[in-house]
Amino acid sequence: MSEQATSFSIQELSHEFNLTSRSIRFYEDKGLLSPKRVGLKRIYSRNDRVRLILILRGKRLGFSIAEIKELLELWDNTAESSEFQLQQVLTKIAEKRRELDQQLRDIAMLQVELDHAERRCLDALEGLAHK
Repeated sequence: MSEQATSFSIQELSHEFNLTSRSIRFYEDKGLLSPKRVGLKRIYSRNDRVRLILILRGKRLGFSIAEIKELLELWDNTAESSEFQLQQVLTKIAEKRRELDQQLRDIAMLQVELDHAERRCLDALEGLAHK
């Protein structure tokens, strides 16, 4: 399949992006993709393919479906590379960084708590062994 193609089937996209057809239909159900229909067959445009790339990128970056939808709507409704569009994306990136930083702090605290619990268990086992 060529990137120059003007339309794609669900099978072509699922194969290209290593997704199930069900995943692609899920994105359609959430309003992220809107293929044309010919009978029961879905016909995806180049724009749908680009949107799928952006959806997958957003997922890799940890964005929720709602956040991805918001970014796609921004992409749809503003001029490409507009200042507003770029500022909104930067804001979303900053929010995601804050969330990840908090998760890292939470994980570090949990590791300390696990270390303490492990030490108490090991000490208790050692105490039982000396009885």
